Amino acid sequence: MPLIRKDAFGKIVLIKRLLIVALGMVGYYRLVIRNNAHIIGMQNIKGLPKTNVLFVSNHQTYFMDVVLMYMAFCANKNGFSKTVKNPFYLLNPLTNFNYVAAKETMDSSILSKLLAYTGAVTIKRTWREKGKEINRTVDLKDLSNIFKALEHGWVVTFPQGTTTPYAKGRKGIGHIVKQNKPIVVPIQIDGFRKAFNKSGIKLKKRGTDISLEFKKPLHFTGEESPQEILDTIMKEIGQSEQDIPTVLKEKIRT
Repeated sequence: MPLIRKDAFGKIVLIKRLLIVALGMVGYYRLVIRNNAHIIGMQNIKGLPKTNVLFVSNHQTYFMDVVLMYMAFCANKNGFSKTVKNPFYLLNPLTNFNYVAAKETMDSSILSKLLAYTGAVTIKRTWREKGKEINRTVDLKDLSNIFKALEHGWVVTFPQGTTTPYAKGRKGIGHIVKQNKPIVVPIQIDGFRKAFNKSGIKLKKRGTDISLEFKKPLHFTGEESPQEILDTIMKEIGQSEQDIPTVLKEKIRT
């Protein structure tokens, strides 16, 4: 057994644990004490296998969404099935958890690089870079890293790849599910946009109700098309075309 244990990507697990604890304590103060964080559906993640589980979620801030997910996963690991209000679960964090994030975002500052060490699987966006629209082919190394993360643990991804509400989902998630056949757990979040700025660093409004709901796991056979998989996922996370409010639909048309 190696003296210094590392994860599948060569990151030192002890450092990851310490960073997750620190991140969780900051998150606890901002999400539970300063705001009102609620976790719904924790029973839907109890008893999941330790590998090849893909969580798919809508996205409202760059960082705080993931922080609350970390807190929920750590609470679940330590037997807290309904709440994140007992911070002692942070002392025994879940480390075989990764999340997919844009390389551009995670390389933007020292803070984001520290956050990336906790479990970011960084990818290069194929459609946008530095605020400009682009058209780039998928980097196979990026896909390989996502597959590796699934092979060794749980992975969270955001099918829209942006914090813009009701943005179009990316079909790449369908290809990932079709090839790996993971258990897919939809997550629907709300309230982050009211409480924090876009990055999630600045607190805009205290006392905000913030919710994170774990939906029932989806089991795809692999026979579905990538588009069918994407459509199902977008509906489950409340971001399908049918979920767009009528007022917003009229605004988009005009």
